[in-house]
This record gives sequence, structure tokens and C-alpha cells, in this order.
Amino acid sequence: MKVVIIGGGIAGLTLGIFLREKNYEVSVNERYNGIPNRGHAFLMHGDGLSMLTDRGNPMGGKLKSKKIEAYSFNRPDGKEIKHLALNSWHCLKRVDVISYLYSQLPKEILHEGRIFSHFIYKDKKIIGAAFINGDIEYGDIFVGADGANSRVRDLIFGKVDFTPVQVKEVVGVCTNETVAANHPSVFTKYQNKNNGLAFGLIPASGNDFVWFLQYDPALSDINDSTPDELKAFCHKLLRKYPPIVNEIIQSNDFNTTYVWNTRDFDLMPSFHKKNVVLIGDAAHQALPFTSAGTTNAIVDAKTLMECLEKFDNYEAAFKEYYNLRNADVAKHIQMGRDLKKIFLNPQGHDDDDLPVPLIAQKEDTELVAKNKKIQVTYFTDPICSTCWIVQPQIRKLLLEYDKFVNIEYRMGGLLPSWDDYNKGKIQKPADAAQLWEEVCAIHDMPLDGDVWIEDPLTSSFPPSIAFKAAQMQDKEKAILFLRRIKEMVFVEKKNIIKWEFLKRAAFEVGLDSARLLKDFDGKAKEFFREDLVLSQEMGVTGFPTFFFTNGYGKQMVLKGYHPYEKFEEIINALMDDVKKEPINTDPKSLFTQFPTMTEKEFAFMCGISRDEANMRLVNLFKEGSINKFESKNGVIWMNNFES
Repeated sequence: MKVVIIGGGIAGLTLGIFLREKNYEVSVNERYNGIPNRGHAFLMHGDGLSMLTDRGNPMGGKLKSKKIEAYSFNRPDGKEIKHLALNSWHCLKRVDVISYLYSQLPKEILHEGRIFSHFIYKDKKIIGAAFINGDIEYGDIFVGADGANSRVRDLIFGKVDFTPVQVKEVVGVCTNETVAANHPSVFTKYQNKNNGLAFGLIPASGNDFVWFLQYDPALSDINDSTPDELKAFCHKLLRKYPPIVNEIIQSNDFNTTYVWNTRDFDLMPSFHKKNVVLIGDAAHQALPFTSAGTTNAIVDAKTLMECLEKFDNYEAAFKEYYNLRNADVAKHIQMGRDLKKIFLNPQGHDDDDLPVPLIAQKEDTELVAKNKKIQVTYFTDPICSTCWIVQPQIRKLLLEYDKFVNIEYRMGGLLPSWDDYNKGKIQKPADAAQLWEEVCAIHDMPLDGDVWIEDPLTSSFPPSIAFKAAQMQDKEKAILFLRRIKEMVFVEKKNIIKWEFLKRAAFEVGLDSARLLKDFDGKAKEFFREDLVLSQEMGVTGFPTFFFTNGYGKQMVLKGYHPYEKFEEIINALMDDVKKEPINTDPKSLFTQFPTMTEKEFAFMCGISRDEANMRLVNLFKEGSINKFESKNGVIWMNNFES
């Protein structure tokens, strides 16, 4: 079977590579000669990148990319509104991607300078593609990969109705060594709060940056222009933006800069007709706010290839391809439109509610929690040593009983201040230092009491409030945040009252640290007070305290440290049909679930001895699969597996 691909951009080239590896006869036909320089650069998630690079590269070649580790969202006056880590996002120059894809295809199947004209029919079936230069390419299947203005789509399906252009983008690439040194891996965006005007800056490679100016043409507009006129236009719109923006504009070569009229069209009822099928922007186009276009093109190519492999009948393959792709495509189209509305009318949106378009939408954890049969209210505190040593039990509980149990974290307020603290033998920081050393020796979880000597905490309230601020953003990431600040204080001897450590922990687990600070100074304090009131009402006198409640209102309480069997006993007492899941003890699986682990946790979840756990962890460290932080009383092992 021969597949004729019309369009030699990223979608067409990728499909050609995938099909050729499955031994299809392939012809890729591109209108331009040589590698195009338009498009500059774009963002791509690691999932899309891996589809290109994780195939063994039988023909060699290396795809250049720049990992983008953080997103910073700011107002034009420089005030930072959001700052959070990005997981597996990369910036790639289009010329680098096209060059890489060219290296994966033999020259004889890539035909340049072919502008598509029309199809050739025989007995009402398409048998060939004709090009303006007189060339004809015959085949069995024809793929329209010729972009948003697809002539293949127009001929087969008719014209689509594009939405009107309400947002334009000026896009350029510049080289600036100074900016590169200060913004090595951060996607920085400045957006006006009162109208549709934004400037974005993304490191590409070396000292290069791709930048974009998004604007509402109702504010001001420019059409055909000289490079100098376009430069003056950008300066005019951005005159009140920070100095870095002006520096980028000054260092940009406007001879290669262009204005992009952004638009989209509704989801098509099908991506094929008989033996012609569409992929990439020819099949669907979302507005650029989603940064999904290139990844969608690659996913289209991979999905279509897999469907052709699965079905003997190509029409059945095309139908399956549409069924697999249409829901995601529809979401991206709608997401782009929603983001456009927010961009054009930003006044009615709170800063906290502004979406980060690069972050994938996750499952509604609130809904999932409501469907679980046992609710656990867990009262804890960031500096409670007993709450730290019970971590192995909690983590194993999540692995074996996650289908049945939902844990709700509440702060108990262990240490208001040393003036108000008088519990047992702990009267002063030095007493806490001694207790931690004793707990470490008994329970074999790393604790370093020297923090109480070197830089003692005056209260546990600030990190507790920070946790409530984290919960306001993302309840799942808030649990990671709590774990991280516990590691900081128990193992790394960090005084987690200090904002520098709370900010670092928030960033490391993927929270927006700028928002965390705002909520910390605002609503989070009230939520923390609510936790304190609830703990008094429920009679909590120590930590940890767990309240287990089933769907019929029956409740059981567990206070202090208990072996894992006690947790299981309560769960089985509250449910008749509970069945625990077997634990996948593959180290990569465990470290994906829990990015950091102590030796005791690893041994406990794997069901092996401490000596065996130590040997495995040391070997993983030598292989480079995990990293470690060593303290005088133990080690924290950290995930370094390739995702």
C-alpha cells in the first residue's frame, strides 16, 4: 500500500517516518524548497517529544531542545502573579525539528517544490495527486497535512468557517546573552490586567529566545509593514512594560519577524472521506493559547499509523483514528476559545483563577474522594516527629487501600510559641532536639535534632498556614508540599518558618509560589483557624490523630503511633468487602508514586529487610536512577528515573 502525504511540515514528515518504519511505501510532498524558517519556535510537552525521539533513531540525528523548568506570570509593572515549576516542557526551534525529521527520511521519498493542485480520479476513486509543476504522484491513500489553509480539505470537504481574527501575535527570535544568563529556563509572560495585551519570552537554545506579542487589534493594529515600522509598532504597544521587554525588542532582527492572525474552526464531523484523510492543522486548528498545535500534529501521526496497522480496511482505520482523537481535539479548541475570552476581557477574572495553559487538566480529585467509602480526617503538624515516623504506614495505606480510603489533612497547631507551650518533658528547643534524637534511634527514620540548637523554630503556625495556602491551589500537590517541608526540617535542618524554604518547597512540588505567598498572607490564615477550631471540637489532644468514618457514619479513632496492622484492623472493621491491592515494588514505580523515600519506607513497602533495601538503593544510586541527601542520622533518596 502506498501512502501519498501532501504537506512536508511536522505533521507530514512525522507520519512519513512512522509509516516507513512499518514498511509502507511513502511519498512526502512539500510545496517549498529547503527547510522553512517561518514558525521560529514553539513549546512541546515531553510526551510529544518522546514520540519523535524514543524510536531508536535508526538513521541517526539528534533533536535539539531547551527544557523549560518554570513559568512566571507578571503584570507590566513587574509584579509577579504566578511562579511555578513546569514538568517536562521543552522549547524547540521549528528549523531544528524539521532538520531532525529530514534526517530520518531518505531523500528519494521527500519531494520538494510540489504545490498541490488537484486529485486525479478513476471510477470515482482518487488515484493520484497532481501538482502545479506537472508532477503526479499515484497512490492508494492520500493524507492532507498541508496546514490550516489546506487545499486538500477545501477540495474534499469544502471550505471551513474560520472564526474572526480577534487576537494577533507578533513572533520573533532574538539573541541576547545578558537575558539568557538571567532567564536560563523560565517562560516569562507579562500581561495587562485591563486589556488584551501580553508579551512572552521563552528560552530556545544557547542565547536565543523566541518572543511573542499578543494583542487585541482593536487597541492598535498593523498590517503590511517594513521591519522598521513593525519594530516601532512593538515599541509603542510595550512602552510601559519592564526594561527586559525593551531589551528584547532592541536586539531582535525584524527582517524575520512576522504578524500571525490567530483563528480556528469548529471540530469537523470526520477527518476523512473515502481514501483521503487529514492530520494536523488541516484536520483541526486551536488558538495558540493552548501551545498544543505541534504536539497534536505528532499525536495525529502516531494515532493514524497505529490505526492503519490495526485494521485491514483503511476506512475502518480512518474512523477509529477520528474516534480516538476527536474528544481531545474538541477540548483544545474550546480551551483556546476560553483563554481568548479571558485574554480580551481580563478585568472580570481574579488573578488566582487565571489558568496556566501549559498545565494539563487533571481529574477532579474532589469527585473521586466523594466516591470512596472511608473518609479519614488526619490531624497533623509539620514539625510533629511522630507524624514523621508514621509516614511509612500512611504511604503503604495509600498503595494498598487507595480505592477505599480518602485522607483529608488538617493542621493541629502543635507549637503556637514557646511561651505558650508546656507539654510533657518538652519545655524548650533543646528538649525537642533530644526528643528527636531519641525518636530517630527507636523508629529508624532519619531525624536531625540539631535544627533546634542551630536555628530553632519559634512556632509551627507559619508552615501550617503555608500548607493551607497550598491546599487552596491543589490538594494533591499540597500533600507533596507538606512532605517536602517535613524533609527540610527533620533531615535538612532547615527552619521552615522562613519564607525562602517555604517558597523553594512550593516551587519544587509544582505549586505557584507567588500565589502561595499571597494566600499565606490572606485567606489561608482563616482556613488554618478553622482547622484549630475543628480539632478542639473533635477532642484532638495530640498528633497524629486519625478519625476513620464509613458511609454509615460509624467512626473509629487512632491516636499517636501505631503499627500498620492497626490501620488495617480499623479499615476491615468499617468495611466488609475491602480488598487491598498488591504493591508494585518495581523501584521506578515506587519512586514515581513517591518522589522521595527513606530507606525504612522503601523496605516497608517492598516487604524486604533493611539490608536488602540498602543494597538495592545503593545500586540504583550508582546507576544514576536515584539521588540522595545524606544527614547524620539517615538518607533521603530522590527519584531520578527518566520519565
